[in-house]
Amino acid sequence: MKPEYAIIVKNKTRLEALIERFNTKAQARFYIERLGGDFDDYEQEHDKFQQALASLQSQLTKVIKYKIVERRYLPSYIFSDKNIIIVIGQDGLVANTAKYSAGLPIIAVNPDKQRYDGVLLPFDTSDFLMGVEQILSDQKKVQVARFAEARLNDGQRLLAFNDLFIGASSHVSARYSITFNNNNEEHSSSGIIVSTKAGSTGWLSSVFNMANGISGALNKDKSSKKPQLGENELLFAVREPFISVRTQAGISTGIIKKQSFLTIQSFMPANGVIFSDGIESDFLSFNSGSIATVGIAPESAQLIIK
Repeated sequence: MKPEYAIIVKNKTRLEALIERFNTKAQARFYIERLGGDFDDYEQEHDKFQQALASLQSQLTKVIKYKIVERRYLPSYIFSDKNIIIVIGQDGLVANTAKYSAGLPIIAVNPDKQRYDGVLLPFDTSDFLMGVEQILSDQKKVQVARFAEARLNDGQRLLAFNDLFIGASSHVSARYSITFNNNNEEHSSSGIIVSTKAGSTGWLSSVFNMANGISGALNKDKSSKKPQLGENELLFAVREPFISVRTQAGISTGIIKKQSFLTIQSFMPANGVIFSDGIESDFLSFNSGSIATVGIAPESAQLIIK
C-alpha cells in the first residue's frame, strides 16, 4: 500500500520545556543564569533544531503530506501502513518511537551533528529524502532491530528498543530473586539493566564505563571494555549488587539468547517497577508476587539506512 502521509515525530527542545515550566523566556533565562548556567546554549540548541525542522518540512511538503506528532502522544497514537515515520531529534526519540511504530520503517534524522552522537540517526536534513524515496519506491534498505521483552506472570508485557530497567522506583535497594542458566540467587541491588544491541551504546555503556574506571584506577588497566552484542542477543547487568548473609552477587551479568530467559521474582512490597528506554512513565508495577520473564521479543523495528 502506497504511503499517504508522513508522520514527523519530534520532542520539545530544552528551551521549550523551560518556558513551559517558567511561563516566559525571560523568567527561564533568569532561573538558569542565576544558577550560573549558560542560557545562550539553550537558545542555540533550540534555534538549530527549529531550522532543521523547517528545512525538513519544506522539503517534505513537495513529496508527501505530513503531520507532526509530539513524543508525549506516542503511546496513544496509532500508526497505519499508509504512514511514513520520520523522527527528528536525539537517538532516544528513535527508541521511544520504535515501540509504537507497528513495524513500519523509520527514517531517523539528526538535526544537529555538532550536539548529538546520532548512533541511530543516519540521515540529516540534506539527505533524508533519500530514505523517503526508498519507501515510496518500495526499494528500502533496512536495519532490523529486535526488541527486549519483559512478561509478567499476570500476562502484562513491556517492550524495549534500547533497554529495560528492573528494580525500585526510588533510590532504595531492590530486593528480588534472579534465575539464569539454571542458577538462582537472592539479590539486593540498585536494579537490573537489560540491553539490546541498539541500546548497548547507551545506558549499558555507562555501567561498563564505571566498571572500567574503577578497574583502571585499582589495577592500572586502562583498556576499554565495551559490550559487543549480536542482533539476537540481550545483555543484562546487575547494578551494585550487595553481598550479605541473605544476598549474593554471583549472577551479575550474562547474555540472553533466543532460547534463554532471565527470570526475576520481586520481593518488594511496594515501589517495584519495570520501565523501558528511560521513560519512567512507561512502566509495569513489579511488587511482591510478580515474576518477570525477560527475553527477546518476537517484534522488531525497521530503521531505514543509506
